[in-house]
Amino acid sequence: MAWALKLPLADEVIESGLVQDFDASLSGIGQELGAGAYSMSDVLALPIFKQEESSLPPDNENKILPFQYVLCAATSPAVKLHDETLTYLNQGQSYEIRMLDNRKLGELPEINGKLVKSIFRVVFHDRRLQYTEHQQLEGWRWNRPGDRILDIDIPMSVGIIDPRANPTQLNTVEFLWDPAKRTSVFIQVHCISTEFTMRKHGGEKGVPFRVQIDTFKENENGEYTEHLHSASCQIKVFKPKGADRKQKTDREKMEKRTPHEKEKYQPSYETTILTECSPWPEITYVNNSPSPGFNSSHSSFSLGEGNGSPNHQPEPPPPVTDVSLKLNNLLPTTTPQEAQQWLHRNRFSTFTRLFTNFSGADLLKLTRDDVIQICGPADGIRLFNALKGRMVRPRLTIYVCQESLQLREQQQQQQQQQQKREDGDSNGTFFVYHAIYLEELTAVELTEKIAQLFSISPRQISQIYKQGPTGIHVLISDEMIQNFQEEACFILDTMKAETNDSYHIILK
Repeated sequence: MAWALKLPLADEVIESGLVQDFDASLSGIGQELGAGAYSMSDVLALPIFKQEESSLPPDNENKILPFQYVLCAATSPAVKLHDETLTYLNQGQSYEIRMLDNRKLGELPEINGKLVKSIFRVVFHDRRLQYTEHQQLEGWRWNRPGDRILDIDIPMSVGIIDPRANPTQLNTVEFLWDPAKRTSVFIQVHCISTEFTMRKHGGEKGVPFRVQIDTFKENENGEYTEHLHSASCQIKVFKPKGADRKQKTDREKMEKRTPHEKEKYQPSYETTILTECSPWPEITYVNNSPSPGFNSSHSSFSLGEGNGSPNHQPEPPPPVTDVSLKLNNLLPTTTPQEAQQWLHRNRFSTFTRLFTNFSGADLLKLTRDDVIQICGPADGIRLFNALKGRMVRPRLTIYVCQESLQLREQQQQQQQQQQKREDGDSNGTFFVYHAIYLEELTAVELTEKIAQLFSISPRQISQIYKQGPTGIHVLISDEMIQNFQEEACFILDTMKAETNDSYHIILK
């Protein structure tokens, strides 16, 4: 049996109105809290949650960019949602980047029929490495002299005009191109990610790089300095075929994950679209001097020149003075400026920023454990040995003394007189010996060391002989030098050779 409460008409109207108001309030709450109007992805897209792109205005999400750059290489499948894509490249392999005109009708009419300039860079993605980028690139120069970090494969590229690569900027190339025509540039990255990783126990993990493209239009003076667009993407560079193996490994790992776990990762795309980023510092662009023409062969390098990063402009190394050039070993009186030069000359450029304010006395006070803790085991031991001036012991040391006919006669006379004396006093001539240190134990090396001792050219020494039994002259060979006794003493005698300007050397 159902019970029903019947209200008067006036009360029914009032109740109906209350219900309608309550429903309306509920619908309002639904609109505010619904999935379509409020999503966590929108919150994560706010500038406060962005680290790399926080400098961009917040309204860039829906803006149509004037240009689009597409790197023809697949992205990694092991990248989580809302993270930046990561693309693996092989060292030295040519990869195509398509330069696409994405302008709307009537946008940027001033570049119609004109060329624009694009500058390509390979820079560090890690903030920690960006602060030491200048030192990192200088260290790479020492390890890979004559090589470049970034090159353009000109025969494969299409639509690029006047490609240039500055010999002092190993990680930068530039060219002109017409947005109205098909343009594709093929780039080659020659450095690998593990070259900039500190060697630690348990293996190495390569650091990521960034490929950044900045495009400019021509100003009234004909200089390409007015910025139009910048974009970049994250890459890792492996040894040849290493990128293919890494891509395969990531794909196999993703296949083993559950469907629920796969939803947390973004799919792998066949190409990589570069995303808009902040332009490179303007100081890099303002350069009235013409860039050297592009040369496909690797150019030589000079110390102290390189590229910085958006967050750090490199400081040029202090000028080398005559005093510092004479300092082969670090001295307690060495100034911090001379200490920086000493680090550069001894291939410790990577650590110059760490020891910026260290004088010679400060560096020499460091213990072996201190240096290893700061620089790591390999470089720490090398730096400690260099600080202490430890020389490698030569393989063979011999002592030589120059003898002339007059000295021999004088010595024989004095020896005869000395034999007649009963008191045993010695009035013989004092002979000075010189040490010769040999490393290669060859006749050529011995010739060069003796020539240096006499301050003559090695070409002036025709042959070197060793006086053997009964006064015979035995031609010096590599095998004979290898059988010399350590710290053996010889008297050098010279004999005029058949030619006018050469001599024979006799070891007695």
